[in-house]
Amino acid sequence: MKKIMLFFCLLFLSACEQQVWNNPYPEQETKHQAVLYSSFSERPRHLDPAKSYSANEYAFIGQIYEPPFQYHFLKRPYQLEPLTAKKMPEIRYLDAAGKQVSDSKAAVYTEYLIELKPDIQFQPHPALAQNQQGDYLYHHLSAQQLEKITRLKDFQQTGSRELTAADYVQQIKRLVHPKISSPIAELMKSYIVGLEEYAQQVKNEPRTTLKTMEISGVTLLDNYRYKIRIKGHYPQFIFWLAMPFFAPMPWEADAFYSQQGLIDKNITLDWQPIGTGAYMLEENNPNLQMVMLKNPNYHADYYPTEGEQGDKEKGLLKDAGQRLPFIDKAVYRLEKESIPYWNKFLQGYYDASGIASDSFDQAVQISGGGEIGLTPSMLEKEIQLQTAVMSSISYMGFNMLDNVIGGTTEQARQLRLALAIAIDYEEYIAIFMNGRGVPAQGVIPPEIFGYQSGEQGLNKTIYDWQEGRARRKPLAVAQQLMQEAGYAQGIDPKTGEALILYLDTAATGPDDRARLNWYRKQFAKLGIQLVIRATDYNRFQQKMRKGNAQIFMWGWNADYPDPENFFFLLYGANAKALFGGENAGNYQNAEFDGLFKQMSIMPNNVRRLQLIERMQAKIRHDVPWIFGVHPKSFSLYHRWYQNLKPNLMANNKLKYLRIQPEQRAIARQQWNQPIVWPLLVGGGLLMILIYPALRSFQRKAKETVAK
Repeated sequence: MKKIMLFFCLLFLSACEQQVWNNPYPEQETKHQAVLYSSFSERPRHLDPAKSYSANEYAFIGQIYEPPFQYHFLKRPYQLEPLTAKKMPEIRYLDAAGKQVSDSKAAVYTEYLIELKPDIQFQPHPALAQNQQGDYLYHHLSAQQLEKITRLKDFQQTGSRELTAADYVQQIKRLVHPKISSPIAELMKSYIVGLEEYAQQVKNEPRTTLKTMEISGVTLLDNYRYKIRIKGHYPQFIFWLAMPFFAPMPWEADAFYSQQGLIDKNITLDWQPIGTGAYMLEENNPNLQMVMLKNPNYHADYYPTEGEQGDKEKGLLKDAGQRLPFIDKAVYRLEKESIPYWNKFLQGYYDASGIASDSFDQAVQISGGGEIGLTPSMLEKEIQLQTAVMSSISYMGFNMLDNVIGGTTEQARQLRLALAIAIDYEEYIAIFMNGRGVPAQGVIPPEIFGYQSGEQGLNKTIYDWQEGRARRKPLAVAQQLMQEAGYAQGIDPKTGEALILYLDTAATGPDDRARLNWYRKQFAKLGIQLVIRATDYNRFQQKMRKGNAQIFMWGWNADYPDPENFFFLLYGANAKALFGGENAGNYQNAEFDGLFKQMSIMPNNVRRLQLIERMQAKIRHDVPWIFGVHPKSFSLYHRWYQNLKPNLMANNKLKYLRIQPEQRAIARQQWNQPIVWPLLVGGGLLMILIYPALRSFQRKAKETVAK
């Protein structure tokens, strides 16, 4: 009986001490160390910067690898600045003989001279470990050594060295090695002088020989300078130099990771990166968590001292001039389900969160005037809301090689236009996105030069401007177009039955079913029967490459802030089935292609805007796409998460962010108090119930002893 009483006393005392029982993290880590807690839902496939081309991968490698240039964290419009480079590149225009010319229009070649900052070090890594004689410790591992190795941490020694221009040249060479298969290899071959020939030269060579073989258009000048010569005048090339594809790679990494014994143990560059960035990957366990630590060798880097108007008032310049990074550690945990993730955010165990559809009403309220705000429960926790229209577009595409929906005939164009009017993306945004999207009026998303809002940017083939807003044309207009196309009431004159069209998709999950049914209903408005051909992503990609799909859904996120990066998706020379490019619908139009060539090499000025307007008009008329949605991101942040500003171009945002762990510890304690009174009440009732039995048992025991 005394033991039971002691248990309840201890329970009561623990409640009085306000201990948090449900903390999933080590206690010593959560109170004082600046640790970011976030999550991921899908395992990154590639952490090699030559291979990676996905947002969920860039969330990691953007913090680890450093291309020579980066986007300014605060300034808008987006502006490039030096990162590891000493200054912006020197750009020279050359004629066919290699002599400099002043006019970019006369350029046969363009040359970029890049000079690096000195004293930048790679993160500690076993690939760079050397003995006193300068020999690499782990480049020729024996079978005996490999027996003791199961992960990168098993190597007892690490090393580092200074970043040099040769490391950037090495990475350019890696882009075209067949065993690496970079997604930008073909594009870069068409621009970088000598890269096509180099690719042929190394196609049967191991990666370890890349160091000794040269590209004619990429020249190493000295330890800190290199130059790249490209064909013609391609001003967007500077943006590629701010992407991980052009981050440095030490030759030692290829030598180390090319060892078959390490490959067999899944110790590869795709699994364990090596860079000069603010963070290094400490743990890669995609079934549980991924952890990044501050790079102890990180070079001098500072928070910006200026931004755009209003940044100072928002507190975004409080850390102006301070040494980066601020966060010591970033922990990303696997969360496949939205509800557990959301609950942990509300408990303070995640520092930020998106908003799933089933949590939207709990987090966000929309006033009668359409203003978006947080609910009282969110405001009580001092949670911050940030919204931003993404620099991306989702669209429904038509295969222009198809003999029903494609081609240049007026009949096919009217059929495509009728569908573009009938598919109500305003309804789609309301039903499936909780209003988090903007109906696309053209190819270019907001924040990209050439995007126009309001009546000026209206797609007048689909919308009318009424009472100060865009209104989709009536369904009767689409039905009239169907009749003019020879499909009155959706009847195919060849069969006398409903016209059958096919939508190819890789959307096969249970959450996709409702969306696909919605699309069926949209086509049915015109009497068309839509057949869904769902398959896995690899099979879908294969059908797209061969031009066998009829209708498909796709999207594009901006690689860089330039309209060329979106219009090239419709450029004839990029047709996927014909030339292996990113023009998935295989659209071909000589007028559009001519305008594209002019526009793509122009600076942002009035003349360029005029060309963009003509290109938009041509696409709106031909309807190779049904413009879908520019998604709008809604992000929630706790009050202790600071220096937050949407930046849709920068990949290396983590180093600018700040966590106040003391504030977080207090909030977690307040929000996660154990509710012990039910246990106390239940325990009391249990004691009342069992007390008579205990007394009876004690009496009988005494009587037995007495006898």
